[in-house]
Amino acid sequence: MILFRMACCAAAIFAVTASSVRADDICLAEDEEKVAKAAIAALSKAEQSGQPAELFVASQAISDDDCIDRFDKNAQARAKANVSKLGRELAKAAEAKGFLYSPEPVRADGRTSAFRYFEAIGDFDEANRVMLKAVHAKPDDLTLFETAWGVDQSRSGLRNPKTGESQVYVLPQAYHQELRRIASTNADQLMKAEEKDAQGLSGGAQDVMKASMDSLEKLKKASDWMKFLPNGNKSAKVRAEQRGDTIMKRGDPMFTQGIAGRYYEFAGSSKAKEVQAKQEEMGRAMGKTGKNVKGAFTQKNEAEQKKFNDKKADLEKELGF
Repeated sequence: MILFRMACCAAAIFAVTASSVRADDICLAEDEEKVAKAAIAALSKAEQSGQPAELFVASQAISDDDCIDRFDKNAQARAKANVSKLGRELAKAAEAKGFLYSPEPVRADGRTSAFRYFEAIGDFDEANRVMLKAVHAKPDDLTLFETAWGVDQSRSGLRNPKTGESQVYVLPQAYHQELRRIASTNADQLMKAEEKDAQGLSGGAQDVMKASMDSLEKLKKASDWMKFLPNGNKSAKVRAEQRGDTIMKRGDPMFTQGIAGRYYEFAGSSKAKEVQAKQEEMGRAMGKTGKNVKGAFTQKNEAEQKKFNDKKADLEKELGF
């Protein structure tokens, strides 16, 4: 009887301990368990399918999941063995097809860029190489360039084995140097093209309108590229102010002052407010002149009407009406 009671107590203690361990282990929570088992099933299915992209996605989902070993001791080891090798092979295949970069993450359907595969396996040197290759293929694509410039924002460096913390990833200096060279080339080309547009600023009012639109557009685009250079976009703004000065010297301020103001506004010049004040003053003067003309015209009409009425009255009197 005593032995029976001791056995029951031991069983109860074991059950309480097991329940406590399960409660303390987040991996054994119901939701986490479902996710882990689903990931393991997806890995097994991908291994049988023979589709490299599908297997990579399934392996990637498991390789860094610390909960997997609670339910399958071999799944994580298999996944880690797949990720690096498969990712590199898939990246090379995508690069061979010219699919260098895409904003979408890794996909199971195989439509993933070389950059995304290299990024996923943590081979940042190769990811940088492919990104630069993509930028060279589309050197005037500012959106792609901006992505390339900030490519390190979501990266972390190697993990410190003592503290477990990830180090800050720093891009190689040569990477940004190459991007600056591309930005400088684009800015120079736009500034040269702007010089040709600016020749129209000495023509008639219509010529000025078209020339200024083309000129200012190129200055703004050049400015966008210059922001990545050490001296920034100062030269584009200086030239814009010069263009405004050129237009202000014309003899048709009524039609061209507003154009000069747009140049000054882009340049961040205080002359923009001066032009605005002159335009407002000119508008008030024109309004006043318009009122005077309207008043004179009204008075003339009233005088002529009175004269007509007088003549009409005299005629009626003469005819005996």
